[in-house]
Amino acid sequence: MPHRHTRAACAAVVATGALVLTGLSGQAGAQAASTTQSRAAVQSAARTLHTADTSAAVLDAMQRDLGIDRQQAEHRLANEAGAGATAGRLRAALGADYAGAWVHGADSGRLSVATTDAADAAAIRAGGAEAVVVRHSLASLDAAKARLDRAAAHRDTRDAPAWYVDVPTNTLVVQALRPAAARDLLAAAGVDRSLAKVVKTSERPRPLYDLRGGDAYYINGNTRCSIGFPITRGTQQGFASAGHCGQAGSTTTGSNQVSQGTFQASIFPGNDMSWVATNSSWTATPYVSQNGQNLQVTGSTVATVGSSVCRSGSTTGWHCGTVQQLNSSVTYQEGTVSGVTRTSVCAEPGDSGGSFISGSQAQGVTSGGTGNCSSGGTTYFQPINPILSNYGLTLKTTGDGPGPGPGPGDPSGTWAAGTVYQPGDTVTYGGSTYRCLQGHQAQPGWEPPNVPALWAQS
Repeated sequence: MPHRHTRAACAAVVATGALVLTGLSGQAGAQAASTTQSRAAVQSAARTLHTADTSAAVLDAMQRDLGIDRQQAEHRLANEAGAGATAGRLRAALGADYAGAWVHGADSGRLSVATTDAADAAAIRAGGAEAVVVRHSLASLDAAKARLDRAAAHRDTRDAPAWYVDVPTNTLVVQALRPAAARDLLAAAGVDRSLAKVVKTSERPRPLYDLRGGDAYYINGNTRCSIGFPITRGTQQGFASAGHCGQAGSTTTGSNQVSQGTFQASIFPGNDMSWVATNSSWTATPYVSQNGQNLQVTGSTVATVGSSVCRSGSTTGWHCGTVQQLNSSVTYQEGTVSGVTRTSVCAEPGDSGGSFISGSQAQGVTSGGTGNCSSGGTTYFQPINPILSNYGLTLKTTGDGPGPGPGPGDPSGTWAAGTVYQPGDTVTYGGSTYRCLQGHQAQPGWEPPNVPALWAQS
């Protein structure tokens, strides 16, 4: 149910015991020394990625919603940025043993990295994290979740509306109004029950029909959503949005009722993504707007589980919380959406599609959730990088990259600005090979030699 001109017509919606052991595997140990030596450079570059252009509005919202002061908010963002880079390096070092990473909030900067092999613990600690030994690798849990996704495509999962890999508990969690529905889904997917945990819930998530990456817009003259993030596609300008806001061919007008553009593509359910091409009256800018202030967007580096994240919405404005799980699946009345990120941020009608941002890094657009901003709630967002990759879009940024670094050398190679890279991807640049540490869309100034927070030389 979309948000109409006259009123909001939709309601806001939605361990394994661990031991810290000693030991050092040959695979992880071989990289421990180089990881330790480069940690200062990685931390410095990562801080710049997330904090250099963080708006006062973001810091104010973090203080209000997370119960911290400004210095703690700045310190937390810096620590979380460094944690993401550290987790990426350790993921590459641990290989198949890797079982996920999470930060512990506050301003401690404490990072836990899980492994299935106790012999990796020393290398994890040498890399700057706490070691947690668990039973299941992240790959095995992700594979089990993928089986649930496939099974859900042929079943009614409204009574088991959400499932996700919960990294801190090393478990595949299925939320259900009726536990029997969760058990039936697990059985249909052929998922070993030792991997999963069923959690009772009373929540029935549904899309939040308003999106904001700054300003409201209207679809076909009556449904209101908000811009997610301004983008370009070659010389064409436009913006990314939620798929449930409109279908390909739907026309849009801006908040000022001036003709704006047309939906070029839309996916919902399955994913919750779309993009709108705007006419010559509109210009894409590298900002998220909130109460007249411009928040700079400098990139799209993915925030780690446990990191703080803030949301901008046209109904409730700025609210913050933490990233709870990546790569979640959630069932709405219209069907299941996969690959969304689950957060503790609240949202209400009119906030749907709004921008999720961590520091100055774009994270995604509001999809749906449960609860409200009086009692609290859970909100899911469609990550921005898959939208950019799927439609060949380039995120509009300020161009204020991570700052000066090593010279780029010979630029020949496979690295290319505008490409969305995932952790583990490899590229060549200047005659060297690099491995991606954190998911992001490449942009000029972020060549691999310049950003040790994003790339490690192989």
